[in-house]
Amino acid sequence: MVTSLLSTDDLTQARALLEATGLQFETPYDDLVGIFEAGRLVAVGARQGRTLKMLAVAPSHQGGTLLDEVVTELVGRGYQEGVDSFFVFTSPALVPNFETLNFNLLAVSGKTALLEYGDGLKRYLARYTRLIRPGNNGAIVANCNPFTLGHRHLVEQAAAAVDQLFLFVVREERSLFPFVARMRMVQDGTADLPNVTVVDTSWYAVSSITFPTYFLKDGDPGGSIQMELDLLLFAQRIAPHFHAKTRFVGSEPLCGTTAAYNEAMHRILPQLGIEVREIERKNADQQPISASRVRDMLLRGELEGIAELVPVSTLDFL
Repeated sequence: MVTSLLSTDDLTQARALLEATGLQFETPYDDLVGIFEAGRLVAVGARQGRTLKMLAVAPSHQGGTLLDEVVTELVGRGYQEGVDSFFVFTSPALVPNFETLNFNLLAVSGKTALLEYGDGLKRYLARYTRLIRPGNNGAIVANCNPFTLGHRHLVEQAAAAVDQLFLFVVREERSLFPFVARMRMVQDGTADLPNVTVVDTSWYAVSSITFPTYFLKDGDPGGSIQMELDLLLFAQRIAPHFHAKTRFVGSEPLCGTTAAYNEAMHRILPQLGIEVREIERKNADQQPISASRVRDMLLRGELEGIAELVPVSTLDFL
């Protein structure tokens, strides 16, 4: 029977089991569950948002159904909390074990593999199939927090170079402006460009799953691996579906994390048949028109001059 791990002894046993299988006890988590046999913890697992982690079975009990029972419990609890997609990071050697539990491999980078429980990616791609037209297509992935004239400049330049441009708006809710507002800004701000199609990223590009470092901004020892996973997932699964042969990106002189991501794009995507075009960021008063600059002005209460940095549609949200 799968049960919640709450007591001090429960946590001590969970930590010992994880360390015995080469894993670490990681906080925070939303759910921590396990299976006991004769008072001894023989299986453990946790869920943090959409991520399942700390999944381990005692060596003496491997090969049975314990991992399946733990995963099923965590997924069920997640569903009750309104979570509809679940992901796990593991070593490539363990991919077959998770595939037998209804996980699908999304991407592999070095010693790390990213898998999803169920067919969420397949359903996400199918949702946009009717919008795809054949031709020389391109893509932009942007947070647009908020949508600035710099973003508009990037979109204009990219749209002029392709038949159809897919503008992926980051869905993650970790920004100053909520996703619904950012999506509306982008839709309004690009409505006059007939070959621009605005879509959301769901959880499959620049999300807290594929690229959490983007939202942390403080550096992350695993950040380079997750950058690669994010880009491999885009290049191998998303871009082919949208027939996107070029990914456009604005130059990044201000944010070190985004600059590193741009560098990773130049290194990884061309090897997978996707051209990367970096477009010089539009300036105002010799300063880049960036979303971070707008946010800093807003937080300091410096509303004067904002109109020179953002499209008219964005002003409705400021």
